[in-house]
Amino acid sequence: MDSGNGDIQKLGELIKGIPIAMLTTVDDEGCLRSRPMANQDEAFDGTLWFFTEADSTKVHELERDRHVNLSYADASDNRYVSVSGTASVVRDRAKMKELWSPLHKAWFPKGLEDPNIALLRVEVEKAEYWDSPSSAVVRLFGFAKALATGKRYGEEGADHEKLRL
Repeated sequence: MDSGNGDIQKLGELIKGIPIAMLTTVDDEGCLRSRPMANQDEAFDGTLWFFTEADSTKVHELERDRHVNLSYADASDNRYVSVSGTASVVRDRAKMKELWSPLHKAWFPKGLEDPNIALLRVEVEKAEYWDSPSSAVVRLFGFAKALATGKRYGEEGADHEKLRL
């Protein structure tokens, strides 16, 4: 796939509708640490946004190392995406209002008036995805064919690509 707008559009289509991403940061001991983050329901333009608490452990970890990974999975549709980029903490109230949904009150009961609320902005640099046929019959046939032919399962009918944004 060509780098640029086509990659951004493809990546946006792949992550659309997946409600949770696993955000991975590097902790103080150099270990990888992941946690679920609620995705924003907005058009993807190369930047991903997440609400967070400004004094959270992930924000502390990002002060030392801004490199992050986001993993998206929709097992029912056989769609998997891994995104790498750099993160920063943003306290832009206008952007928060733009992204805010009443569902966010589950995590932020004080709403946008919470002095500890912030946004995590991830500038996507690279992504990799695996998108396979979702039909159970198609998957079963592919698995049986792999056993019969000795070819690796998933080589036929699957879409796998590395993107650089």
